[in-house]
Amino acid sequence: MKFSLVAALIVVLAVAHGSEAGSLVKRDVQAEVDKITKLINEMSASLTTATQDMVEKVKALEVTNKAQTYIEDSRTKIQPLLEKFQVEATKLQEQVKPFITNIEDQIKPLTENFNAQVRPLTDNFHAHVKPLTDTMEKFFERVKDQTKALMPPQ
Repeated sequence: MKFSLVAALIVVLAVAHGSEAGSLVKRDVQAEVDKITKLINEMSASLTTATQDMVEKVKALEVTNKAQTYIEDSRTKIQPLLEKFQVEATKLQEQVKPFITNIEDQIKPLTENFNAQVRPLTDNFHAHVKPLTDTMEKFFERVKDQTKALMPPQ
């Protein structure tokens, strides 16, 4: 790569020297050489950056392809295990179902008894609290109306 840059510099210098040899003085040649050198350095830096970007993109693509392959391989290995697990889960569910039904049958009378004992208490509590909540609701409604009456018209 350095050889090609040096060769390009020599070609550019030869063309510059041949086309402007008669009109350039010594310090103009140095200024032109500096410009050409700066241009070649910028081109070299740009080419290096572009090459590095391309290498990074290729590496990222390789990583993505490897990840995709790994995922597909894993899926292929896991699928039979999932199917086997599903079969075993279905068997277990069928085995446990009678126990769950038995527990539900035993708990149902207890919950019904509890509800029968608690229902009168909650109804009684509600009957005592309802007048108080109605009174408080009316009170807050009056306070709101009085507050609106005190506010200046807008």
